[in-house]
Amino acid sequence: MATKKSGPGTGAGTGPGTGPIGRPRGFDADDALERAVLVFWEHGYEGASLARLTGAMGISTTSMYAAFGSKEELFRKALERYSEGPGGYLTQALDEPTALAVATAILSGAVRTSTRPACPRGCLGVQGALATSAPGHGVRDLLTAWRNDGCIRVEERFRRAVDDGDLPPETDPGLLARYVTTLTFGIAVQAASGVGHDELQELADAALRNWPLMS
Repeated sequence: MATKKSGPGTGAGTGPGTGPIGRPRGFDADDALERAVLVFWEHGYEGASLARLTGAMGISTTSMYAAFGSKEELFRKALERYSEGPGGYLTQALDEPTALAVATAILSGAVRTSTRPACPRGCLGVQGALATSAPGHGVRDLLTAWRNDGCIRVEERFRRAVDDGDLPPETDPGLLARYVTTLTFGIAVQAASGVGHDELQELADAALRNWPLMS
């Protein structure tokens, strides 16, 4: 991994790729980050070489380091952007009025995001770094924590559903949350393998037919 360069405003009054202090970078950092999201999404962390990233972002390696820090820091920012955008269906789903509606919205969101036209197939948070060499272990652990955090949020929502009488009292919220999130990860993997939207939606619908209901 290349050595992280100093940022704007350091050294003798200049920053790498930025020119004198106060001079604009000459590129749209927000647009560059969006492009980086797509590269990481399609190729994974290690498959996204610096040349591939900077080529898609339309900037030099020096400018990338100056604007975003290291490649790992760029990935962290890309994951945040992905979570707010394509992956934002989870947060929206948690506001649904019933646990079944939450699960339905999560699975439908996973299908929609994983098969979105003009976007990479699958899920950045699932496929970004399942297997890495030693330098990528930080990103692998980041994505493990990202997936676990999603499961915990779903579990908390289902626990509230049990307390509210929306789910049977004998329901295990943790197990049910793990069931739903494991399905979403599986949907992403199947989508990346070429399975289409309609087939994946049928799978999601079938998975919810035995949803625990109050008697």
